[in-house]
Amino acid sequence: MNYGTIALLAGIFVLGIGVGIGFSSTASFSPENVASREVIDRSAPNAEVCVQFGSSAIVTDMRVFVTLNPFNVFVTQPVMQPGCVLRRNNWSILEREKLVDNRQVNDCKNRMNTFGFTGPLEGNPRIDCIYQNEAAGNLFTNQPGAVGPRPATDKF
Repeated sequence: MNYGTIALLAGIFVLGIGVGIGFSSTASFSPENVASREVIDRSAPNAEVCVQFGSSAIVTDMRVFVTLNPFNVFVTQPVMQPGCVLRRNNWSILEREKLVDNRQVNDCKNRMNTFGFTGPLEGNPRIDCIYQNEAAGNLFTNQPGAVGPRPATDKF
């Protein structure tokens, strides 16, 4: 084996590794595989409104049953669906469409919450006053050595 053959084989080996990594790391954009923020953004109800005035979300609906004698906790199978969380200063979108009234806005504002919804705004959306829970934090961004405060865009 001469140096030319070794160089050719090494080049083919490196190219093979690169192609293999390329095939294994591509994201599938099918509904069965939610692998990126873009898929969630496109699936959100009123995607343009959601991205511009809030943030798209994955909404999990489930019920919890608690028995006291004997003490047990039962949880239903969760239902996952696309949703949207609006920033506090963009509630006028919901008020303009008469989807929330003044009492609901005041109740939500008094508790320092915001609104989230599932379903298209033109149809029959389910709108809830939701609370931003910061107790757990995001363990993906709290890596050792990371510094700096959370971005202001995380505040709703």
